[in-house]
Amino acid sequence: MLSGTESGAWAAPVPPASSQSHQSSPTARAQRDHSARALPAVSVFGVLPLLPGALFATAAPSPQVGSKGRREQPQWSPPAGSPPCKLRLYNSLTRSKDVFIPQHGKKVTWYCCGPTVYDASHMGHARSYISFDILRRVLRDYFGYDVFYCMNITDVDDKIIRRARQNYLFEQYREKQPPAAQLLDDVHAALKLFSVKLRETTDPDKKQMLERIQHAVKLAAEPLERAMQSDTGAAVTGQALLAEAKDLLSDWLDCALGSEVTDNSIFSQLPKFWEEEFHRDMEALNVLPPDVLTRVSEYVPEIVNFVQKIVDNGYGYASNGSVYFDTAKFASSERHSYGKLVPEAVGDQKALQEGEGDLSISADRLSEKRSPNDFALWKASKPGEPSWPCPWGKGRPGWHIECSAMAGTLLGASMDIHGGGFDLRFPHHDNELAQSEAYFENDCWVRYFLHTGHLTIAGCKMSKSLKNFITIKDALKKHSARQLRLAFLMHSWKDTLDYSSNTMESALQYEKFMNEFFLNVKDILRAPVDITGRFEKWEDEESELNESFYDKKAAVHEALCDNVDTRTVLEEMRALVSRCNLYMAARKAARRRPNRALLESIALYLTHMLTIFGAIEEESSLGFPVRGPGTSLDLESTVMPYLQVLSEFREGVRKIAREQKVPEVLQLSDALRDDILPELGVRFEDHEGLPTVVKLGDREALLREREEKRQVRPVFQAAKLAKMKIPPSEMFLSESDKYSKFDENGLPTHDTEGKELSKGRAKKLRKLFEAQEKLYKEYLQAVQTGSFQ
Repeated sequence: MLSGTESGAWAAPVPPASSQSHQSSPTARAQRDHSARALPAVSVFGVLPLLPGALFATAAPSPQVGSKGRREQPQWSPPAGSPPCKLRLYNSLTRSKDVFIPQHGKKVTWYCCGPTVYDASHMGHARSYISFDILRRVLRDYFGYDVFYCMNITDVDDKIIRRARQNYLFEQYREKQPPAAQLLDDVHAALKLFSVKLRETTDPDKKQMLERIQHAVKLAAEPLERAMQSDTGAAVTGQALLAEAKDLLSDWLDCALGSEVTDNSIFSQLPKFWEEEFHRDMEALNVLPPDVLTRVSEYVPEIVNFVQKIVDNGYGYASNGSVYFDTAKFASSERHSYGKLVPEAVGDQKALQEGEGDLSISADRLSEKRSPNDFALWKASKPGEPSWPCPWGKGRPGWHIECSAMAGTLLGASMDIHGGGFDLRFPHHDNELAQSEAYFENDCWVRYFLHTGHLTIAGCKMSKSLKNFITIKDALKKHSARQLRLAFLMHSWKDTLDYSSNTMESALQYEKFMNEFFLNVKDILRAPVDITGRFEKWEDEESELNESFYDKKAAVHEALCDNVDTRTVLEEMRALVSRCNLYMAARKAARRRPNRALLESIALYLTHMLTIFGAIEEESSLGFPVRGPGTSLDLESTVMPYLQVLSEFREGVRKIAREQKVPEVLQLSDALRDDILPELGVRFEDHEGLPTVVKLGDREALLREREEKRQVRPVFQAAKLAKMKIPPSEMFLSESDKYSKFDENGLPTHDTEGKELSKGRAKKLRKLFEAQEKLYKEYLQAVQTGSFQ
């Protein structure tokens, strides 16, 4: 039995003690070896070796001078250092950040509640599974833990049973192709049943949703009623009504005929289909598959044995073919505590009934319990439900017991981490804890309980029951898996995340910001240099950038130790890139190449971090990989040599066109850059006095950029023309709030207080003057050639 803590109190796991604790430590042995080398064993005559033990009888020499005056090594002291940052995770069992200590060295056992597969996976699923994927990758690839990740698939559940029956009965109904009159009668009967359901609904959001459905079906029925009166088009309008009224008719058919569905295979086809779709969605989101996947339907024998032992231990009881967990008996035990996660929710009958399932809260089922707080471990199957043989008669597993049995079978009596969505804390996870600790007779089935935050859509609650959800497939039509993951990374994994246009725009901007940095560094690294030229002398700017680099790495580490705070990590990474951009801009302004080795180190680090987070989906030597559409082709390495040749050829042509004053060729060169290459996902950036920068990007993004530039170009050109028209001798004269005296050329010489300008400031103004002088000459030439009207 694993116990040792006061009932209900959470205690951090204690790492196993070293089996070598009674022996000398490596540090002590090293110190003794060092002392032996520092004091040679010689006699007072300097010739004969000393007998064992005689060394300690001699006079001790001075720290640096031996017995014959020879100097010796001075004593060395290790640096004081600083205590390492420890990983802390927010533990729902304590509602605080606890130092993470696995029970067995670096091995981490982790169980995650998987989906109930009866419909399409939505962004709520993405919220949990992307967040846990990030945490799993960080623990494995950053902190170096050996993570064993287990996840379940719930393929036996009240929702699945009801949906499978409804789908089966509706398909049978549609295949019969009922006549228009029959269809109308059935729809009206279904509407009558639906009205009863609507009146009994108290939740305002759900009531509003049901009213919308009712209104839509009534509207769809009107054309069929008119068509029947005129005896035209009834077949077409009938199909439209059938599609609109599917939910109502399915529910009506299930109430009338659901008990006649007896084939167990009907209840397995639906979850099998949606499980396959779930795995495809996870793969599309770059979520790592679990190390082991369990399905309820495959673990029924283990579940039966699990339930039996709980009964044998005195915490369960059979009633009318079902088996219930005795919460009062469990809570009264000295070694146990019920409601560890949300004790304030114990007794919440609405939450408890939602946990039992729609098919399990009838009056006869509720009367079988000793207490309303008790929950089903095993449910006697009613007509129209799947069933398996067991000691209590034919039945099926309860919802909570499945996770306990499957996780207990694979992970044993105590696991390191259990994960799930925030809404599963009560009753699901509290009931899991109770029945598992009743089975193992311990108080530590889970050491760290992690719960991901809710997902809202533009501030509104997302729910399948409210039909207010966005499927993962629909989300991926608008944004890439990387963009969705970046949005999640920009928020804490345990807090509510709002999936909205603002959230995704922030993710898009972050991706663009990082990608531009990677493209700039790649361009710098492509510049040809000899081997020795790769290692350049560092100036103050490089030393300062490198110091900032190491400061940011330390900040990233601290943030990851602090409950895997990816939001802060991304902010620190952004700040590092901003610092690099300033450095590159300063080098460009000085017509100097940036230090390639330093920028490559920073870019590789950022690539490594984004890969750890799963934001870089495949192997990439540096930055975001560029793949050919629908292929695994590394587009960058394939086409870049050709683009580089094209860029150099274009630069040569432009140079000749400028020298020979052939504006038509320059216009063609600009058209290649601005109109043709973006269509191919290529961007050329021209910088005066420097080689053209060549970048591969997303075609759609480049086309959007082109359109934005076209919209602002007229305004920009007008502003540029206005600036070009100003003679350099007049450009500073209007700034009387800054300067009080000017020389004969119009250059400022004194500030507003009458003080002479410093040499540095005068030099900067001279550069601005010369730049304006150049612009003004271009304007005069354009006027002469008729380029400006």
